[in-house]
Amino acid sequence: MRKSALVGWALLAPSLLLLGGLVGYPILYNFWLSLFAKHAFLPAQTFVGLGNYRYFATDEEFWRSVGYGGIYAGSTIVLQLGLGVVAALLLNETFHGRGLLRGVVLFPYTIPTVVAVILWKWLLNDSYGLVDYVLVATGATRIPPAWLGKDYIMWSLIVTSVWQFFPFVVVTYLARLQTIPPELYEAATVDGAGAWRRFLHVTLPQTGAVLFVIVLLRGIWMFTKFDTVWLMAGEGGVSQYVRTLPVYAYERTFTYLQAGMGATLAVLMFGLLAGATAVYFGLFREEEIVS
Repeated sequence: MRKSALVGWALLAPSLLLLGGLVGYPILYNFWLSLFAKHAFLPAQTFVGLGNYRYFATDEEFWRSVGYGGIYAGSTIVLQLGLGVVAALLLNETFHGRGLLRGVVLFPYTIPTVVAVILWKWLLNDSYGLVDYVLVATGATRIPPAWLGKDYIMWSLIVTSVWQFFPFVVVTYLARLQTIPPELYEAATVDGAGAWRRFLHVTLPQTGAVLFVIVLLRGIWMFTKFDTVWLMAGEGGVSQYVRTLPVYAYERTFTYLQAGMGATLAVLMFGLLAGATAVYFGLFREEEIVS
């Protein structure tokens, strides 16, 4: 028995070493780097221990970035979930042209992020954008809103992200909907349940697990989203009004050339996500026990 266990571990060793090298080493190195005041390019570093962590504990820009990241992630998750679930429920019904419509819904998720951002920055431009042109032409407003200005840049970013990423929710939720036995809906219909009650008592319980995974994945991905935020606002100007934690870490590392502080922000971001995930799993388990 012991010999068989040793053989098993020997066979797993190459995979474990590869996994440790690709995942474990970067995490450990990043934590080690966060203990230094290190230049991003020059071989100059000074051990500061937990000094970087103490600095960010009172850094207003750090807490502002956490707040912006929470607003951005929370808003996009709620909107993606609502829009994606409704679209999936509609696409699960039988109607003419359903296959074509499913392909159209997937389109935003298939185009590169840079193309999506350029498209929406053109649509929302206050000088020649289509959105402001329609608003003025229809008499909805006389002065075109500056959607890419400081007052609306966060909402513009949220709309762009929701449009681009809600198809993930549609595909994932629709895949689960198609595995629900039709007999459950037939039984609910016989009992006199309408569409809303069938959704509450049949669809929602059957799709609870996939909704849990969707919220978890989208939460992690949106809180750590860098490319869309950076392309939408850039550096300087209105970027300070949407500077989320990944963008702040990038600026600390490659603009201010403070690699140690950038690594510290990465560790703090990892800790925030790990803590939120642990709480989320705890709440989900408690809900399962209660139900």
